[in-house]
Amino acid sequence: MLIGITGRIAAGKETLTDFLRKKGFVYFETSKMLAEELEKRGLEINRWNMQNLGDELREKEGPGALMKMLLKKTEPGKNYIFDSLRNAGEAEFLGNTAKDFVLIAVDADQKLRFQRIIERGKPSDPKTWEEFLKVDNRDFFDKDNPMGQQVGRCMERADYVIVNDKEVEESMKEIEKIWEEIKAKC
Repeated sequence: MLIGITGRIAAGKETLTDFLRKKGFVYFETSKMLAEELEKRGLEINRWNMQNLGDELREKEGPGALMKMLLKKTEPGKNYIFDSLRNAGEAEFLGNTAKDFVLIAVDADQKLRFQRIIERGKPSDPKTWEEFLKVDNRDFFDKDNPMGQQVGRCMERADYVIVNDKEVEESMKEIEKIWEEIKAKC
């Protein structure tokens, strides 16, 4: 089984990923792959550069480029998580390629997501509300680039959507319910 995860910045995708890892899923981080490539190129590792690199790879190799790179690392018979699907073409590619593919979207209130960004303090995250809005808007839908960021379109394609505005315990109940539904289908 392959579970793709999409969603807005700081919506709580890591909570879902941690849950699935405890269920035995192997986790492939798209952002880690992009950060490694930025480092090779001598570029600063930040969200803007990762978005630009993802766009560049999709433009050169097609909309499924990042997912193709991750699929090459998989082995038959194992369950995988691919995080950070950012372009609708990635979701479409996995839906057409991977057996038992499920796409889960995670979202949360914008102000709550900014608060989470400040609290987690990742070096690649925006530091101000203005920077956050710029990155968040581009991430949701880059209307100027069909190979760009389209989290909104990915979320529309999702088999399940988790709105992560609740206390952790409530969110975990929702995740557990979705997990049971997925297991019953596959």
